[in-house]
Order: sequence, then structure tokens, then C-alpha cells
Amino acid sequence: MILLWLVGLVLGIAVLAYIRAGLLNSCIAVGVYLLAMTVFSSAHWLLDLVLWAVFLGIAIPLNMPDWRRSFISKPLFKWFKKVLPPISDTEQEALEAGTVWWDGELFTGRPDWNKLHSFPKPVLSEEEKAFIDGPVEEVCGMTDEWEVTTELQDLPADVWKFIRSNGFFGLIIPKEYGGKGFSAYAHSQITMKLASRSGDLGSTVMVPNSLGPAELLMQFGTEEQKNHYLPRLASGEDIPCFALTSTEAGSDAGAMPDRGIVCKGQWQGEEVIGLKVTWEKRYITLGPVATLLGLAFKVYDPDGLLGDEEERGVSLALIPTDTPGVEIGNRHFPLNAAFMNGPNSGKDVFIPLDYLIGGEEMIGKGWIMLMNCLSVGRSISLPAASIGGAKMASMTTGAYARIRRQFGMPIGEFEGIQEALGRMGGNTYVMNAARTMTAGAVDLGEKPSVLSAVVKYHLTERLRQCINDAMDIHGGKGICMGPKNYLGRAYQALPISITVEGANILTRNMMIFGQGAIRCHPFVLNEMQATQDEDETRALKRFDNLLFEHIGFALGNASGSLLLALTGARFVKTPGNKHTRRYYQQMSRLAASFSTLTDVTMMILGGELKRRERISARLGDVLSNLYLASATLKQYQDQGCPEEDLPFVQWGVEDLLAKTEQAMHEIIHNFPDTRVGVLLRVLVFPLGRHMSPPADSVTAEVAKRLMTPGAARDRLLDGCYQSQDPNDVTGLVNSTLHKVIAADPLEARIAKAVHKSELEVASGADEVDAAVEAGVITAEDATLIRDAREARTAVIAVDDFTKEEMTPNRKKQKTASAKTA
Repeated sequence: MILLWLVGLVLGIAVLAYIRAGLLNSCIAVGVYLLAMTVFSSAHWLLDLVLWAVFLGIAIPLNMPDWRRSFISKPLFKWFKKVLPPISDTEQEALEAGTVWWDGELFTGRPDWNKLHSFPKPVLSEEEKAFIDGPVEEVCGMTDEWEVTTELQDLPADVWKFIRSNGFFGLIIPKEYGGKGFSAYAHSQITMKLASRSGDLGSTVMVPNSLGPAELLMQFGTEEQKNHYLPRLASGEDIPCFALTSTEAGSDAGAMPDRGIVCKGQWQGEEVIGLKVTWEKRYITLGPVATLLGLAFKVYDPDGLLGDEEERGVSLALIPTDTPGVEIGNRHFPLNAAFMNGPNSGKDVFIPLDYLIGGEEMIGKGWIMLMNCLSVGRSISLPAASIGGAKMASMTTGAYARIRRQFGMPIGEFEGIQEALGRMGGNTYVMNAARTMTAGAVDLGEKPSVLSAVVKYHLTERLRQCINDAMDIHGGKGICMGPKNYLGRAYQALPISITVEGANILTRNMMIFGQGAIRCHPFVLNEMQATQDEDETRALKRFDNLLFEHIGFALGNASGSLLLALTGARFVKTPGNKHTRRYYQQMSRLAASFSTLTDVTMMILGGELKRRERISARLGDVLSNLYLASATLKQYQDQGCPEEDLPFVQWGVEDLLAKTEQAMHEIIHNFPDTRVGVLLRVLVFPLGRHMSPPADSVTAEVAKRLMTPGAARDRLLDGCYQSQDPNDVTGLVNSTLHKVIAADPLEARIAKAVHKSELEVASGADEVDAAVEAGVITAEDATLIRDAREARTAVIAVDDFTKEEMTPNRKKQKTASAKTA
């Protein structure tokens, strides 16, 4: 009985912490419990005395604010200041940029799932639908990837003219400036469809509508700049680019050597104050054809023409490329992709101050301007391009697996193919859910700096997995380049999306959790700001309040992690139906565990966490997986919970939750302090791990849906360019799928007749003709079979070239060599 009383005491404290009862209320409740234990239990008086002494020794000081601040908070305040990681100016500006959204909810350890479902489902306006069904569909049909990447190394002239004259460069520009004024979701849908047809077409349209002059002008430009440039950008009269990356300052953009010196100079016949700018940039998309150059550089004012401060910081300018001294270089050749990309430079190029975006008052604010724009661009452009590629791969590979036959059956019937194909379908569903939810956040007014890094990293990586799986399934068909190959260029160009807008290694290891832990945590950023208050009395009082709220928060999540793990989270009230409710419950458990791991890791490692990149990366993986799983369940809910889509949801969420537990296991297993690691294992995995990867049966169902036309396949591929023209490289695959499915029962009828000896086919004779003659099938049936077989042969065909076609153009080669020399 004494043991039961003690267990009840421990569980009671854990429950009080879990429900976040508050310090005073918890002390009262524990005091009442101890009083009952003293009166009614048969415990020895010495045990009662010890328990009361411990309780009162903790409860009384903690409820005396002045004593608590002097003897607990003040030493911790000094320690906290000492262990705070050093934060550079660029890191500080990155932390201040953007907004916190569902990522902040996950950091609480107790996400409100009803809040998730209250976010409105993104929808297209009638005007946006008409643009996608009209000009977007039309330009996709005009574009041939082989012609673009091999014959022209550029978009055809008629495609350039079409996208400029139809406003593709002004999707995000408001209508009052001549743009489309489309939503972020529409922008995402357009980019996705273009990229599903041609990566080069998608990139060309994507860049001006993401990180580029238009976005910067709309947020920070002066009225004069907006009125002058935005109509020109919207009409395609100006083609923009933005030059950020320097030759020796890629990921560390704060170290850029490019500079602008404040000075006086001649401009349009007058002496004005301006800047002499020197720069050397590379990897600049649209740079070779741009008429308007956005430029990032550091401003210095050695003569004090603008004030006392000499180093003014990173600033941004818009410079017409015909400005004297601007050097637009040649083209880069990124992995055989044909989108325009190249270097540019300038030496002592004089520009007036009104070339600065936002004018003189925005000098030195360039980095925070970029961070705000990056969060929007990364939320839309790269995720949309990635899902466009994944949908194209799923569309063609699902059809190919049904069309291609080996050993007398479609290759999609083999379990090895099903594994890869199921992975493709599951990944595509998850990717689309994350893209949709994040674009919807932007339309709600959010600038999700952390979540933009999440979707940039994970969607480009999942695209890599999709394309690799597609190549494995296609085999020789995928590796032989030519007009019939719809996968090869996507495979070649994969590393491009991995490296841009923050390379994926950097994004995963440093950005996602590195920014998220401070930016999204309910207390850490506020505690850091409290330590920077110059009024120490006020700072200590604020820190004390935050600290004990933080302690209560941390104990609540630790208790939640333990209790939910012990009970399987079965008593957590969540939304969802009979198929998905357990997913929400398990995610509630994992969110509590994530919050506990976050607090313990930051407390133990402090500033060293910046150097512990692998721990940071795994914590980032946990946050990312919970976000992707949230998006997956929300998409299923928003679409009305269609039963036929359930295998996609099961595959996606079970894959994500199993990977979440694996990442948590690796954090604990590699924790620098093994004693703390043991404690964390008790809190997070007291009964071991709960989640398993998707079952083979689920994977097989996903693969089946990819190979079979129907509502589930249609929803998965919605927004992908889907030609049915047999003269088109992907249209041939789509049209053949329907022909093969229609002919299969007829083929089976012939095979059955032969097997039962009801049909005899003479050696060398045509079995289809024999079947018609024997009355097994009709003449119309025979036509269907022959059409399907002919189409199948065309689908599996690969290109070959003559010796002359494969011989390099010697004249071109000689000219290129001379130019290089």
C-alpha cells in the first residue's frame, strides 16, 4: 500500500505537469495528497517527514518571487548569458525575418489539430483557373524538352515571346501595375505544371516570380521604383535577374566581397552622391538575358557623405544591364540544362542612390530584405518545381510499369517494381500536401522562414528519390538519351535544385533546426532578448518569469512524452476518422518527445549545438517529418477523406513517423552525455519504438493505383501536364496505358482459349487472326489488340543515332576552343 501511495504521488506530479497546472496549483495539489497520505497510509513517520521536508523545501522557495530571483534565477541568468551561442548580424537578421506558423505549434509539444484543420484549403479563382487551363496548357504543348536541351540549348523564340506577352513574368505583380496579381497557390500551381513539362521552362518563369526584383520592389521599393519597374517587368519588357552569390561567398553570403563606395559622381550631367560598385557574381539565373540586374553588395562610406557610420552593411540595388561598366558574362552550362544562367561583374560602376531598392533609407537592410523574400520564394518555387517533376515521373512510370511486359506479365506486378513504384506514389502524395499547405500559409499572410527551409530541403530530396526510382523501373529506356526519353534530363538536372537557394547539406544541418529552435520555440528567443536588456533589474524580473514558465513547459512535455509513450497516446483526444485517428495520437506523442529533446539538448549543449551539426540535423528531421505528416493528413481531410486515397496517406504518414522515431533514436544514441541519453530514452522510448514503416500490402496498393486510371490517380496527378497526343513523348505513354488496359481482357481471352486447346495456332501464324477465325474475338477486338501492341512497342522504343549525328561539330568545337583560349 505504501508503494501504491508513492507511485500515485509520482504519477500525480507527472499528470499535473502534463496538464500544465501551474506552480502554485501544483504545490497545493501535492500538499493535499501528502496530507492524505500522512493521515490514511501506514507509512512510517520518518518517510512522511522526509517527503514533507522535500516538498516544503522546494515549494516554499519557489513561491517566494524575491528569494527565487536572487538565489535561482540570477545565477541561471548569468549562466545563460555565458552559454548563449554567438549570433552574427546575418544570423540575427535571419531570425528576425519571416513569421512563425504551424512550426511554432509543433514546438509547443502539444499541437492543436483542430487549429490545423481550421486553416482554409487553398483554392484557385476563376481567373487563375482560366490562365492555367489556357496559356499555361498552351505553352506546355509548345515546349519540347529535347529541342530545348539539345538542339537549341534555349527555349524556342516563340516560347519566349509567348511567356513574355502573356504575363508569365508578372504572376505576383499586382494588377494596378499591369501584373496578374495571382495568389501564392496559383503561382505554385503554374510553376508545378510548367516544371512537369520542362524543367527549363519552369525555371525561366519561376525565378522572376520568386527571389527577384519584383518581390523586393513590392515589399521595399519606393513608389517611384514601383511605378517605373513593375509595369515593365509585368509586360516582359524587362527581364530580371538577381545577383547574390559571389565567387567566394556562397552559403556564407555575409562574407561577400562585393562592395559599393559612397562617393560623388556625374549622373545625367549633374554631380550627385552615389556609389561606385564593384562585384563579381556567378550562378545567376536569367543573367545572360536580363535587362534589369538586382544586385547585393556591402556599402562603405569612408568620407562620411551619408553619416558617421563607415560600414553600412549589405544593400540591394536595381541596375539596368546597359549601365556603363556592367559586364554580362557568358553562360554557365549546369548539367545540360538549358535555362539561362551565367556570371556578371562590374568594376567601379557608378550608380545614383535612387538605384538602391527602397532608396537611401534602406542602405544596410539588404540582408533582412533578402530573408523576407527568400522565405516566400522557397515556400513556392522550388517545392512547386519539385512536385512537378515528381508528378511527371509518377505519371509516366506508373503507366510504363503497366505497359511494359516481362515474363508474360506487366512489370508492375513484380514486388520489386511495386516497392519502388509505391515509394514514388507515397512520396508524391506527401510532397504535394506540403507544397499546398505551405503555399496556403503564404496566402494567409505568413512568411514562413523555417518551414520554407523544410519544404525546400525535403521536397527536393524526395524528388531525387522519385526520379531515381523512376530510372530504376525504366532501366535501359531511361538511360538512352533522345527525343523518346522523358526522364533523362530530369535525372541529369537533379543536383541543381539540391544546391540552389541554400544547399541541402547546409539547410538540413544548420538552418532548419538552427533557426527553428530559436525562432519557433515559445521561450528561447524571449529569454535571449531578456538577457540583452541593459536594465539588469528589469531583465532579471522578465527572465525569471520566462524561466519558470519554461521549466513548467519543459516538465509538462517530458511528462507528456513519458505518459503518452506508456499509454500509446490512446487517451489523447484528436480529430480524424477510424483510419487516421491513431496517426494524430502518435504525432501528439512524438511532438511532446520532440519538445523534450529540444529543451534538453539546448540546455546541455548550449552554444556548442551550432557545432553539433548531426544532432541539429536530426532534430530538424523530426520537426520536418512532423510538419510533412501534418500536411499529409490535412490534405486528406481537405479532399473529403476519399477511401481510395487511403493507401497514399498510410504510406506517407507511416513512413514519416517511422523516420521520426529513427531520428530520435539516433539523437539519443549519439547524445554527448550518456547519462542524459539514458534519461532521454526512458522519457521517449520507455516501451521501445512504436512505429513501423509502411507494410508491403500498403506499398502494393499505392503501386496499383499509379498503374490504374481512376479517381485516386487523377487526384495525385492533378496539376501535372497530361498530354494524350500519341505524337507527344509523354502523351504516347498516357494514351497507350488506356489502350493496353482495354486490350488486356481480349489478350487474356486468347491466352485462355489456347490453354484450353480451344484455339490452335499454326507455327508462324498470327494468333490474333486465328482467334478471329475461330470466333474467340471479333475483328474489332483484333484491331484493339493490334493498336495496343503497336503502341506498346512505340513506348518501349529507345532512340539511336547515326555516326554523323553523334560526331561533334568540329567547326563549333574549334570556335569554342579559340574563344576559351
